[in-house]
This record gives sequence, C-alpha cells and structure tokens, in this order.
Amino acid sequence: MSWAEPYGPLIETRVRLLTWNVWGEYGPHAERTRQIEKVVRELAPDVVALQEWAGQSLGYEHSAASSGALPCGVLSRWPILRHEERHLAGGAMPGSVLFCELAGPRGPLQVFSVILGSFRLDESEVRQAQVRALTAFVGEVASRRHPAVVCGDFNAPPDSDEIRMLTGRTAPGTPGVVFYDSWEVAGDGGPGHTWCNANPWARPGLYPDRRFDYVLSAWPRAGGAGHPVRCEVAGDRPQPASDHYAVLAELRY
Repeated sequence: MSWAEPYGPLIETRVRLLTWNVWGEYGPHAERTRQIEKVVRELAPDVVALQEWAGQSLGYEHSAASSGALPCGVLSRWPILRHEERHLAGGAMPGSVLFCELAGPRGPLQVFSVILGSFRLDESEVRQAQVRALTAFVGEVASRRHPAVVCGDFNAPPDSDEIRMLTGRTAPGTPGVVFYDSWEVAGDGGPGHTWCNANPWARPGLYPDRRFDYVLSAWPRAGGAGHPVRCEVAGDRPQPASDHYAVLAELRY
C-alpha cells in the first residue's frame, strides 16, 4: 500500500444523496409537498432518504418504505435489490431504520434511512441505545466492500454522546462500525443547523438551533468510495417546507 495513495487512485465520479425529515402530514401538507417536490427536482439527487415520510414518490421510479409511527423511505434512480427495516426500541416512541441496497451504475450502494424516536433533551441515554441497535443492524446487513451511507434525523447535535459513538470520538456501539460526518468533512465550515428558529415550522418547539440531520458515510472503500467531497444544507429557501432542513451530500462513488 502506498502512503501517497492508501486507497489506490481516487474515484472522481460522485453520487448525490439528500436526507430530509419531511414532517409527515403536519401543517399545510399539500402545499408543503409541492414545495418539497420542487426542492428535490431542483437539487436532482440520485438517492433521497426521507424520514416521517407520507409516501410521496417525488418523481422517482424506485422506492421502499418502513412501517411504524415514524416511517422512513428511500427513493432511488436505480433499482433496489433488497431492503429490510428494523425498529429501534426505547423511549416513548421507537425509532426506525430502513436499509436498501441499490443497483448503482458503479456497484452496490448501501443506504440506511434513519430516525431516532426520542427527541427530548433529557433522553440521550435512550438515543444511545437506539444508536447501538442501529450500528448492530448496519454491521449485520452491510458489506464492508461497498459504500455504506447512514442518512437521517438523529435528534442529537454533533457533540452528543450518541453522535460521538457514530463518528469515532468514543467507543462505537458496534466494533468497527464508524462513519465520517459529511458536513464535518465537506461542509462550508458553518454550523450547518437543520433545526433552526429562523424556520417558522420549527420555532414553536423553543429548542436551541441545532444540527440534527446527517449524511454519515462509512470509512472509505477502495478508490475512496464513500468519501464526502461536498455537503450543504438545503430546503431552507425560499421558504422552509418542513420543520427540518435537508442535507445534500456528494460522495465519491
């Protein structure tokens, strides 16, 4: 292995992934759905991971969904070879994760759409338990040869114990299952808040501004596959369509 190219020659092609908690059917749902569709059409991601999803196709031919009170979805330009869901127990409302293996043009792409059910500030312990269940699921179903991406709403900021478990800043929930935070690697250096009091749909919650939503990619594969090269907050202009902003990331693929 070369110290100058530890992953071999780097892949220059990319995949565009969008994650967005679209807030179910709350508020003016029909109007919000039109806004969400417009944002997604303009951003043109290859893969969309949705949380609190009400079943909108948003123009994608391939889709899969989880069940439960907090359903997750994956929309894809490419066929979904297999999918599986798990409930993440704990707290008053369990979380949910949907795994999809996509038949991408440059090999399998493994995508997890996630929402942790516990949103209270005092429920970090519950979220940590749900993260352990999530990483156990990732370790069980995902191949370490192909890119794996965990996208979703974690209801937790980057310095929380639950996110530190996912990003290698403390002992991982499952040995070897750790991720790069796309915003940290390839964002613009700003706070990247996705729950923000400038958003009229979020403001009634009286939470501090936080970064709750993430595109997390597994340690890069050969050629740097899965490594984040660009990340931005989306869905915040011209007016928000959900109580959460979206995150758009581009990864080597």
